[in-house]
Amino acid sequence: MKTENIITDHMTELEAKYKAIRNHSVQICAPLAIEDYVVQPIVDVSPPKWHLGHTTWFFETFLLIPYFPEYQVFDTQYNYVFNSYYETVGARVIRTDRGNLSRPSVSDIYKYRAYVDDQMQLFFKQGLHTIQAISTLLELGLNHEQQHQELLISDIKYILGHNPLFPSYRNNPAPAKSQSAANEMISFPAAVYEIGFEGKGFCFDNELGRHQVYLQEFEIATQVVTNGEYLEFIEDGGYQDFRHWHAEGWDWVKENDAHAPLYWHKIDDQWMHYTLFGLRTLDLNEALNHINYFEAAAYANWKGMRLPTEAEWEIAADKIHWGDRWEWTGSAYLPYPGFKKEAGAVGEYNGKFMINQMVLRGSSEATPTGHSRKSYRNFFHTQLQWQFTGIRLAR
Repeated sequence: MKTENIITDHMTELEAKYKAIRNHSVQICAPLAIEDYVVQPIVDVSPPKWHLGHTTWFFETFLLIPYFPEYQVFDTQYNYVFNSYYETVGARVIRTDRGNLSRPSVSDIYKYRAYVDDQMQLFFKQGLHTIQAISTLLELGLNHEQQHQELLISDIKYILGHNPLFPSYRNNPAPAKSQSAANEMISFPAAVYEIGFEGKGFCFDNELGRHQVYLQEFEIATQVVTNGEYLEFIEDGGYQDFRHWHAEGWDWVKENDAHAPLYWHKIDDQWMHYTLFGLRTLDLNEALNHINYFEAAAYANWKGMRLPTEAEWEIAADKIHWGDRWEWTGSAYLPYPGFKKEAGAVGEYNGKFMINQMVLRGSSEATPTGHSRKSYRNFFHTQLQWQFTGIRLAR
């Protein structure tokens, strides 16, 4: 009886977590006009309605269809529309065409979400022991949706930030996240350290397994770089001097006529930047945002410093302030020792992307509360700016 009560309590907790996370995705989209749901300005940005459909498809495809015998598929065409990159699951709409999907409509997708959520509630009530057995998969689905909530905010900002009217997403501006504490360099001795996930709770497979690394003595900044600090780089001709840049980074500068971070605009000789609250005067004390790896590495080089490795960042995490911006590291995204891909479609989640990308550590203002941890390994291509990314220096 005691074991049964423990299982029931765990399921109640999971059910409540499911409802809260699913509702949060809807809340993120609440300020949007219907037209905002469909736009796809660039390949990296998916339409908000696609995110809502895809995260629903995940629960339908990986939990309800294989594990809930009573389940009836909402629409057989949706597997083709909302599959993202899972080759195991079948054919899909190519990423660049997501913005061409005028159908299914936004209302259709909300009906789809409601249907799947209703079926999941039945599953929680009728499939107690089954859900207990696949609780790890359910947790993956919830964390997957939280990843898409962060992408939703990033994509919405890109969509609205490239509208010539610079419309605001939110109407009540929050105080800017200015750096309040002094930025200091703290030292760590040369030693053998351990990194990787430890303890209980959820983690992604790329955080496993915990292993030893030898690090030379290093110093790392307690705070991330501010807008004002980066502006000094710009005013010193940072975007015009090839000496600061990697070769590919310099090619990126020339090909894109880059001269400032994403969303920065110089209007009447004054620097402005687009925020979720509209176009605003650049706050020099606010944490730098929306820069790519090339820019981060060039700035560090200009300062006579470097980006920390992901191992250095993780070892220092308990002694530095983090969470305002995802922070570029100098580490390529590669598997940890002993990494093994899971069988089936779930095995496509992280391992297949371990090439040509750099690791980001931390979290950002767009990250759902409680979603990150110091072992979390985010990763992006070197040229991408649209995520909430910043810089921390090391030497």
